[in-house]
Amino acid sequence: MDKESIQEISQKLSDVMPGKCLMVRYSAGRREPDSEYTEQDLPSDARIKIITYELYPGIEISYNYFSADRFHFHHCHRTSALAIDHCCRGRIGWEMGDGLSLYFGSGDLSFHMNTKCSDSVITLPLGYYEGLSLSLDMDILEEHSPELIREAGIDIRKLCLKFCGKKNVAALPASSHIEHIFSEVYNLPEKMILPYLKLKCQELLLFLEMTEPAETCSLDPYHSGQTEIIRRIHDRITEDLRRRYTIDELSRQYTINTAALKAVFKSVYGLPIASYMKHYRISRAAQMLRETDESISSISASVGYESQSKFSKAFKDVMNILPTDYRKKMLVNQTLTRE
Repeated sequence: MDKESIQEISQKLSDVMPGKCLMVRYSAGRREPDSEYTEQDLPSDARIKIITYELYPGIEISYNYFSADRFHFHHCHRTSALAIDHCCRGRIGWEMGDGLSLYFGSGDLSFHMNTKCSDSVITLPLGYYEGLSLSLDMDILEEHSPELIREAGIDIRKLCLKFCGKKNVAALPASSHIEHIFSEVYNLPEKMILPYLKLKCQELLLFLEMTEPAETCSLDPYHSGQTEIIRRIHDRITEDLRRRYTIDELSRQYTINTAALKAVFKSVYGLPIASYMKHYRISRAAQMLRETDESISSISASVGYESQSKFSKAFKDVMNILPTDYRKKMLVNQTLTRE
C-alpha cells in the first residue's frame, strides 16, 4: 500500500467521524456550503467525505474521499443522470444492481448510469480512494446546455449512451489524454476551484466527444460472484505470507478457471497476482523494518522469502533501496521528527 496516499487521504478525512459520511454541497450562487452527515449505515471504521459543486444546470462535480474496506452506499439520482468517475489514487469497485462489478484504479475513467449504483456495494481493495465524479443530467442538459457545448454541437444524450452502451457501465484505462485533463484539479486554491472545474468539465466533454470507445482498450466489468471469489483468494494468500500458492492450486480450491482467476484478480487489485504479492510482501516488510527491531533475516522469512539475498533484491526492486539502508533512513527520520 502507498503509505503517503493513506496519510494524505486520512488528513482530508480528519473532520469526519468514524462510521460516518459527510456531504458538503456548494450550490450555484451561494458562497457558503451546506454540510450534513447522511444516514448511511457504514462500518464503524469507514469514513467518507463528498464535496459537491454545482457547475451548471444539470452538471455537478464531486470530490470523493473514502477510507474503508467495503461498505453499502445508497444515494438518489434522477434516472436520466450519468456519472463519470476519475480515480486519482487507490482502487474502487462498484457492485451494480444487475450483478456486475466494475473495478478501476489510478488514472482510469469510468461511466455508469446512476440507476445502476443508487443502491450498491463499494469495495476499496487498497483500503482508500480519492477521485472525482461528474454527474450529467441528460434531460436538463438537452434544455440548458453550456454555451461551449452548444457551439461544439455536442448531443449530450448521444455522448452519454456512446460510452455506457447496453450494459450502462464502462471504463477507459488511464492515458496521457485523461491525465492531462485531471492532473491539476485535485489541489486547487479555494477561490480557483469553481472556475477551474467549469473549464475542465467542458474540456472533458469535448475530449469524450472526439473519442470513440472502440479505439480504446476498455476495462471489463465482471460478475459480482467472480469478484467475491477473488476477494476470498486474496484473503487466503495474504493471511500467512510464509505460504506460497500456485495459480493452479488456487484455481482448484476455489473452482475458478486459471484465465478468469488471473483476469479478475488484476481487475480488482490492479496488478497480476504475482506482482501484487511481491509488492504486498515488501510493503509488510517495510512496515516491520520501521516498527520493529526484528532482524532482516527474520523479517525476510516472515514475509515468505527463503533467503535474505532474494529478499534484499526484491526489496530494492520495489523500494529502490536495500532493506538495511531503508531501516537506517527510517531511524534517522524518526529521530529528526522527535527532535
